[in-house]
Amino acid sequence: MGERPPVLVTRRLPAEALERVADRCEMTLYDGGGAMPRAHLLAEVAGKAGAITLLTDRVDDEFLDAAGPQLKIVANYAVGFDNIDVDACTRHGVPASNTPEVLTETTADTAFALMMAASRRIAEGDRFLRSREPWIWGPLMMLGQDVHHKTLGVVGFGRIGQALARRARGFSMRILYHDTFRPPAEVARELGAEYRDLDGLLAESDFVSLHTNLTPETRHLINADRLAAMKPTAVLVNTSRGPVIDEQALAAALAGGQIFAAGIDVFEREPEVHPDLLACENAVLIPHLGSATVETRLAMANLAADNLFAALDGERPPTLLNPQVWDR
Repeated sequence: MGERPPVLVTRRLPAEALERVADRCEMTLYDGGGAMPRAHLLAEVAGKAGAITLLTDRVDDEFLDAAGPQLKIVANYAVGFDNIDVDACTRHGVPASNTPEVLTETTADTAFALMMAASRRIAEGDRFLRSREPWIWGPLMMLGQDVHHKTLGVVGFGRIGQALARRARGFSMRILYHDTFRPPAEVARELGAEYRDLDGLLAESDFVSLHTNLTPETRHLINADRLAAMKPTAVLVNTSRGPVIDEQALAAALAGGQIFAAGIDVFEREPEVHPDLLACENAVLIPHLGSATVETRLAMANLAADNLFAALDGERPPTLLNPQVWDR
């Protein structure tokens, strides 16, 4: 690779991956704790040959203009890439990449954990005990909903949605799915998954888990009308992207008993959470922890580094988002 190329890493990553980047590149690391301020980001990316970015970093024409023509790669540390204007990267001739597959199983674990916690009122019970209120066991205390033998509706039946379905089979759940792109017939057959349109899925499901990308079509996919179409005993889970749900409408549905509970990992205006949602005892809320295990976050960082190194070496990045740039 010759000289050590200058690269920007916009947040501290697991140490092993950072050491790999520092060994091969002149690394500028933002270590300010929170998201990199926009003005600082634009100043620091200038002249860089590559950048490892996060979901909190907007990559658009302004970013790409600030970087300059020597930028060879934007390696996003996430499977989602709604922070990246992929078309803008393509216009500038800059490859963009993400980190799919390595977080599939871990995120499916999180979704299933949220299903269990919300349906069985685990977080609510924990808060109750910590309040030190006097209590005694009773037959009607904090009754939840069974998970086993219920119907799970999976919205977005890609890698993570299918991984969740595999877990649900262990609980003898019936699987419904909705997706614009249907999986191969043998995949649906192996998982025992039946296709439904979205309205049909919402009406039939005891649990609804969202695994769709954020696009203009999926923004507020779950709104007041669709929440009203769900069973009053239903549990809604979201580990995809926050704006897929109208958060205010969800809070109203939870408070009014339109649905039983929700387990939410991602938020519409993250890191902000709607105050009405915070007030709902029947909402289990966690701060974007879907992929937050030691093993998975390291795997994501190493894949981002692999994408970075490939582009700097003139090789095709392993998980390229805009292959047309490479094929020119």
